[in-house]
Amino acid sequence: MSDSAEKPVYRHPEKRNKPDNPIKRKPAWIRVKAPVSKEYKSTANIVRENKVVTVCEEAACPNIGTCWAKKHASFMIMGEICTRACAFCNVSTGKPGALDPFEPYRVADSVETLGLEHVVITSVDRDDLEDGGAAHFAETIRAIRKRSPGTTIEILTPDFKGKDSALEIVVDAKPDVFNHNLETVPRLYQNIRPGARYFTSLNLLYRVKQMDPSIFTKSGLMVGLGEEKIEVHQMMDDYRAADVDFLTIGQYLQPTPKHAAVDRFVTPEEFEAYSTMARSKGFLMVSASPLTRSSYLAGDDFRRLREAREAHLAKLSAAKPAE
Repeated sequence: MSDSAEKPVYRHPEKRNKPDNPIKRKPAWIRVKAPVSKEYKSTANIVRENKVVTVCEEAACPNIGTCWAKKHASFMIMGEICTRACAFCNVSTGKPGALDPFEPYRVADSVETLGLEHVVITSVDRDDLEDGGAAHFAETIRAIRKRSPGTTIEILTPDFKGKDSALEIVVDAKPDVFNHNLETVPRLYQNIRPGARYFTSLNLLYRVKQMDPSIFTKSGLMVGLGEEKIEVHQMMDDYRAADVDFLTIGQYLQPTPKHAAVDRFVTPEEFEAYSTMARSKGFLMVSASPLTRSSYLAGDDFRRLREAREAHLAKLSAAKPAE
């Protein structure tokens, strides 16, 4: 997509016809500076030259200036149009076009050019495809491995409609981190994530661990949508029952008046309390702050995640009785 081209907007009637929700003024702890650095512009040029799509732009991530200044771009594959209409998401919704068979290799070229040590690959939902795009994810992973064998790969996937056959295709490609976001508490799914099912998403993460325990699993949720603290704590327990390694918690920010309204802005102190609670429940890694996003500082977090697993395994080994 060129700099001058306008992003195509397709919205399901149910979202387009909803009354506007006024956008609340953000508190001081959430405001970020506009990206202007030379490094940011360099990353933008590489993205444009390789004709790839980033979730940084499509989802209007508030951290884009920080990440792109460090040449950390998160790629979004399978087009710019999603088949679902989640009430929180800024990605366009409608009928997608055919998959681009060359996209995995353009993404691999971009990863090599940027010199990424760790890359995040996500996608739109593609419910129009039999495998939900699983084979396209796998081909992208393989292309990156071939061009940049030292790069660790994190994927953030759709739910593939709960199909084990699709999940196996992706797991067999051996990403280092398998991320799938549950986004919000079960009570709010009907309004916030109507095309998904809470336990389908939870089971997806559980099945990844059953298929390949060596893959790190990761998931995130947004707060500030009207959830109660006890519901967030229950979600943590559900995650741990599914053996999820890494939990991210961030503030929901309303993209446009047509999206779900922010119920409230959660304070940094409350995020710290969530982090403490999650760590006490046994997650290897927790990232909880107003600006936390799934792919924000993902490379640094991956290194800490790997170190945490090594420390955990060493602790278990030391506690094992000698034979």
